[in-house]
Amino acid sequence: MGQKIVQVDAFTDAPFAGNPAAVCVMEGPAEEQWMQDVAREMNLSETAFLYPDGEEFQLRWFTPAIEVALCGHATLASAHLLHHDGIVKRDQQITFNTQSGPLLAFAEGDYIALNFPSTPPDQCDAPMELVAALGIEPVYVGRTRFDYLIEVESEKMVRELEPNHSAIARCDVRGVIVTAKGSGEFDLVSRFFAPGAGVPEDPVTGSAHCALTPYWANKLGKTELQAYQASPRGGKLRLRLENDRVILLGQAVITMRGELTV
Repeated sequence: MGQKIVQVDAFTDAPFAGNPAAVCVMEGPAEEQWMQDVAREMNLSETAFLYPDGEEFQLRWFTPAIEVALCGHATLASAHLLHHDGIVKRDQQITFNTQSGPLLAFAEGDYIALNFPSTPPDQCDAPMELVAALGIEPVYVGRTRFDYLIEVESEKMVRELEPNHSAIARCDVRGVIVTAKGSGEFDLVSRFFAPGAGVPEDPVTGSAHCALTPYWANKLGKTELQAYQASPRGGKLRLRLENDRVILLGQAVITMRGELTV
């Protein structure tokens, strides 16, 4: 019998929206090249590989091109699948051991909450090649341990942005977050581009909100935020800043089940 693999749409309460992730719940560790090959075959922004380790789970994430150290939506997808399939009871907290340390997932009403490290940006000069690649004038430029964070003047600019992906891929970071103050029900909007990691535009990026949450919490003077990632698929996140941690709240929907035959 082959390895089961499940596709889950994360940060959405409806199918075919949010950010799709593939999830492999395995019996034990797998070869790194096999995991990378599976992620390339699935061709989603991330594929999650996890297996039980005592009462906890070991978890790794791969894009079609590389392994990444932190991924929000594939962690949400993994927690949703564990709850949905009864592998972990919904009232039990899940501990994922990852390259970014222990990450906690737990039910909070109809949502799954992820307890992630805060990664606030440090202000820096804007690389000229990055500004040219985005084709916009930034209000603020910062850099986190993973990405550049660029604030622009308006939500309209974020939504209408058409960046040069090839030029962004040459920047020495995982990706680029572009954000602006939101309107209506959302405190902030954003988009995320990581062509160098094999993901031209990520539909909804949990790890990017580990930087966006402390940034906008400081600017807006509030620790609870409503966020929208304005990719073509789009996704909604509830955010909460708790000291040096970010609580990401989202929902997920299983859309496909299959079996790897190799």
